Parts: sequence; structure tokens; C-alpha cells
Amino acid sequence: MKPYRIQSISEIHRLMNLPKPHHPLIGIIDLKGLKNDPNINAVIFDFYVVSLKRGCNNLLYGQQKYDFDEGLMAFLSPGQVLRGEESGVPANIEGWMLFIHPDFLWNTSLAKKIKQYEYFGYAANEALFLSDKEETLINGIIDNIKQEYHSNIDKFSQDVIIAQLEVLFTYAQRFYERQFITRKITNHKILERMEDVLADYFGNEDLMIKGLPSVQYIADKLNISTKYLSSLLKQLTGQTTQQIIHEKLIDKAKEKLSTTELSVSEIAYGLGFEHPQSFSKLFKAKTNLSPLEFRQSFN
Repeated sequence: MKPYRIQSISEIHRLMNLPKPHHPLIGIIDLKGLKNDPNINAVIFDFYVVSLKRGCNNLLYGQQKYDFDEGLMAFLSPGQVLRGEESGVPANIEGWMLFIHPDFLWNTSLAKKIKQYEYFGYAANEALFLSDKEETLINGIIDNIKQEYHSNIDKFSQDVIIAQLEVLFTYAQRFYERQFITRKITNHKILERMEDVLADYFGNEDLMIKGLPSVQYIADKLNISTKYLSSLLKQLTGQTTQQIIHEKLIDKAKEKLSTTELSVSEIAYGLGFEHPQSFSKLFKAKTNLSPLEFRQSFN
């Protein structure tokens, strides 16, 4: 079924049988008691969405299901698709959704800066788990935003709301980095699975046909988004996904150079490189030795 596109905050209010919004470009709705349209299985918002929910059961997170009562934050960019149960509103759910139209950010400090917050590119199942203390802090910011746009709009209103949004997004960044560290079991399982994916990929003999593994390929195999994988790896290893792929590639190259009589070109093609020069350049950048110099060091 084709996703239902929601183009304005007024439209989301109509769909949820709510009164007209106080502001056309920014709004907050209370999720308690809301009913969603069962005929809509997937939605695309033309604006940013930040949500905090309580009372979700069996949430799929990192390929594991969780029952939880803690607050759960999620972030969507314009154009992202929300599918299936993710787009529904369970009967027992509590919380809120914040809608921010891109036009509200125009000519403000957040217009470009918002794209730097990588969590707006995470998938819905890579949400942020909040402690009670963190949730109270976030709810306080949301109350400030709501109070501001519910008041008489004046020339200071946008600046005040933008400032509150920047605080909200900065705290979210901090809490995500905390989550990468504290959810050790889930995150280290992802790293273990990544090791297995790369070992399996480089263990095959058809790399000449498949070429080098892409970041998207790795993320797809792990069932997580490329941005979440990147953020997770930066926090846990200090490396990007591409750097880890290159690290495994160099390990495989070293094995070939030290245990076989294959030429450098044969090794390069066998590892999925189209041009041996590209392989030699990468190898030297990573080891400070050319492939031949590395091989000669064993003689």
C-alpha cells in the first residue's frame, strides 16, 4: 500500500480529530486517548517529528524485543516513512508528538544545524530510552515550547522556541551517547554480528564479482540504519563503518601477501578492487608500507 503523505500540521490535526492547531508551522499533541486511522498502514510526514511515548510493548530494538515503561523518544526527518505498528497509536499509550515544519526553521540557526543531528536519520526501532530524570527534563522543555506558541505570538516567539529546540536536540544528543555506552549487551551484540558479516563477506571467493562491501550492505545485514551504525561505532570504537571495513580488508590482504604467491594485482582483484593502484594506495595509507614492502618484510 502506498504511504499516506501528510503535508501540514493542520492535516495531522484533522486526521486525529483535533481542534485546529495554534500555530501552522509548529505543534505538540497529546497521545493519550488518540485513535489512529486503521486504513493508513504507512505515513510520510513533510515535516520533522519528535515523539515521546510510554506504554509501548514488545518494541523491536536492535533485533530484540523489549517490554518497558520508561519514556521512549524517536525522531523523524521530512520524507521518512513510518510503517505498520510503528505508525499506530496503541490504546494504552501516553506521551506527545512535536511537529516542526521546515519553514519554521527558515533563516534561523537551526535551519542547517538540524541536519547535523544524526538521530533524525535513525530508523524508528533505534529510538532513545529515557530515564525518569531525563524524561522529566525533556517534558519541561516541551512545556516551555507549548506555552510559548499558545501565548500571544510576537516578534520574540520564534527565537524563544528555536532556543528551546536547540536545548532539546542537544540533550537528545547527550542521551543517545549515554545509551550507546549503557546498553552494552545490545550494542556489543551488534558489533559481534558486524564482525561475522565482514568475516563471511571476505571469506567468500567471489569478491571479484561482488566488489567491496558498502556501508549500506553492512547496515542492511544488521537490520539497522547506516546513521545509527555510524553513531554506534563512533561511540564504541572511535571508528567509522568505512574504517572498520578497510581494517578487515587490510587484514585479509596481509594474510594473502604473507601466505600466498599471488601477485599484488591478483590479490587486489580478488579482494574486489577494480584497480590494483587503488588497493596499493589504501594499503600504504593504512600500514605505511606498499604491498610489496610488506611481503618482503617476511623474507
